Amino acid sequence: MVQKAKILLVDDRPENLLALEAILSALDQTLVRASSGEEALKALLTDDFAVILLDVQMPGMDGFETAAHIKRRERTRDIPIIFLTAINHGPHHTFRGYAAGAVDYISKPFDPWVLRAKVSVFVELYMKNCQLREQAALLRLQLEGGGKAALGEVKEPAGLLAELSARLAAVEEQAEALSKQLDDDSADAAAVATAAHLERKLTGLRRALDALEPGTGSGAPSVTSQN
Repeated sequence: MVQKAKILLVDDRPENLLALEAILSALDQTLVRASSGEEALKALLTDDFAVILLDVQMPGMDGFETAAHIKRRERTRDIPIIFLTAINHGPHHTFRGYAAGAVDYISKPFDPWVLRAKVSVFVELYMKNCQLREQAALLRLQLEGGGKAALGEVKEPAGLLAELSARLAAVEEQAEALSKQLDDDSADAAAVATAAHLERKLTGLRRALDALEPGTGSGAPSVTSQN
C-alpha cells in the first residue's frame, strides 16, 4: 500500500486552514495544520513533508522568517514552499518571497483549482522520489549481500537483478510521463527542475544496475568495490 504524502499548512487563522483543507482534500493526502511559524518548525522536526503552504502575514515569526529557518536545516531545506499572502506590496515583496526559498508566491484570494494543481505536482514528485529511494535501498542491500533477506526469499542473482530492473523500469516510466505532463502544462520552473533532478537520479541508478548485468564488461565486483 502506497503511503500518503504529508502537506504542511501554516496559517494563524483557523478559517484559512479550514479553507485550505477543503481545497486540498480531493488530493487524498495527509494534511497537517500549524497555526504559527514555531508550530510549523516543530512539526518539521519529526515528519517529512511533500510541500509546505506558508502564510506570509503571521504574528510573531512571519512566513519569511519561518522559511529562512526551514532552508537552514539540512533535513528540510529541499521541501518546496508555496507562500500565500493576502496583501501585495509589489515586485519587491514578491522577490523577498522567492529570496526566502519559495517555489511559488500566490496572492489571496486565489483560484482553488490552480492551488490544488500546483500542490499536486509537488506531491507527485515527492512520491516518485520516495519510490526511487526504495529502489536505491534495495539495490544497496543487494550490493552488500543482503538483498535476498530483504526480499524475504532466496533468489538467484540473475532473478534478483531482473526484479530490480523491472521495479526501476516502472518508476522510470512514471517519471517520464510526469516530465511530459509538466512540459504540456507549462509548469513552474522549480517543478520542472525537480523532475529533471529525479530523472538524473534514475539514470544513475539504472547505470548501477546495468553494471551488475553479466557480460556488460563491468561486473558486480567493480561496483561492490565502490561501496
